[in-house]
Amino acid sequence: MTLKLDSLDRRRFLRGSGVALALPLLGSVTEPVQAAAKPANPRRLACFYFPDGVPMPLPEDPAYKEWLWFPHGNGKDFEFTKCFEPLASLRDELTVLSGFSHPHGRIVHGHNNADQFLTGASTGTGDSHYKNTISLDQEYAKHVGSQTRFSSLVMSTDGGTGTVRGAHTLSFNQNGRAIPAENRPKRIFDMLFVKSDENAARRLALSKSALDDLLVDARALKRKLSSDDQQRLDEYLESVRETEIKVEKAKRWINTPLPTVNVDHLNLEITPKDPRNYVRTMYELIYLAFRTDSTRVATYQIGRENGVGISDHLAKAVGFTLAHSLSHETKEPDGWKRFGIYCRFLNEEYGRFVRKLKETPEPAGDGTMLDNTLLLFGSASSAFHLSRNYPIILTGGKNMGFKHGQFLNKVGNNYQGGPWLGRKEPWAQKITHQDLPLSNLYLTMLHRLGVKAKSFGGSSQTLDEV
Repeated sequence: MTLKLDSLDRRRFLRGSGVALALPLLGSVTEPVQAAAKPANPRRLACFYFPDGVPMPLPEDPAYKEWLWFPHGNGKDFEFTKCFEPLASLRDELTVLSGFSHPHGRIVHGHNNADQFLTGASTGTGDSHYKNTISLDQEYAKHVGSQTRFSSLVMSTDGGTGTVRGAHTLSFNQNGRAIPAENRPKRIFDMLFVKSDENAARRLALSKSALDDLLVDARALKRKLSSDDQQRLDEYLESVRETEIKVEKAKRWINTPLPTVNVDHLNLEITPKDPRNYVRTMYELIYLAFRTDSTRVATYQIGRENGVGISDHLAKAVGFTLAHSLSHETKEPDGWKRFGIYCRFLNEEYGRFVRKLKETPEPAGDGTMLDNTLLLFGSASSAFHLSRNYPIILTGGKNMGFKHGQFLNKVGNNYQGGPWLGRKEPWAQKITHQDLPLSNLYLTMLHRLGVKAKSFGGSSQTLDEV
């Protein structure tokens, strides 16, 4: 009998994966699950992304002093602008970085590289040869994911995966495939804290049987394929293997009681039509997931690039219509101020989340939750469509050895920016400063989180200044 790939019983796989998709993203089945034991000072990682860059008026512009996103100064001697006013009380808990970007992203239009933000991959400039690599959060999840019910929590305002160069997710698995993000607070809460029905164990058994059958069919098919098709099938089987891992680990957690949390203060049916409270709720869900040790890894893509999707309407939180258009209108009267007010809103909600971590004693160890949680907040563009000098804030992790209260300014006053006046855009202009690889920071983060990686995202050097 001749087997064809399109003749495989896809319903068997979809039935299995349909169950798995309702389950957490889970770690390796070869590592023992310690459901009750919690190590002292668990190390957590959360990464946040906002699109469209930041206000970058040039020094000769009157708006430079107040509305430049980056602080003025360097080292410990720096002054926040109005964009950073909501974070002023957290000065000693954070480090602002200037002059860092991914080498492979520097020639890419600023709206095309959100999917590179946590990977540093060379994804090219077209679509036909697009290939990504594992993201920072998933690299850490490989290390710590087996210790919690959920290997990681992947969230975004728009949900799903989006498109090539139009990502709706920051997270990519070990094969560079986009991991779908969840954007519905009720779904996230139910996944974390609502017990599954009585038939869950039976469905898991059916899923395992379905996957076993699929693997038998696929392995028989592999012997009849060309080398290129065998490679494609191997990638497909790897995704099946990931589903097997999820099913196996879910079976071990299914009888472990879920944590109980009080969410009377939350409207879990909220949508981005109420932007401020929606963003606040998404942060709150990450806080609850961390506090209950349901996971130690989270990502939240606040918005997608290029003014597409419901996330572009988050600007309504501060009285504007569309967030993306603010970056285009900086040449208008008060244009920098309007853009800065929106960025200040983003910093305000991020700061609220940071303060909550700081105010919560570590449930399983020393210090506060913030001392044991490392937060990365930033974007993959700075000036108009410019994929350089990423605006980056690193926060928390003092119990991991991070030193804060500083502005690591590797640019000095050599900023590139100004309003777009309809001529050549900043990303296509001559570069005025050579950035450092952002993955130097990422490798440092992994080391402090306890991952003994030799390199990540193309970098084998670390950043000792943090």
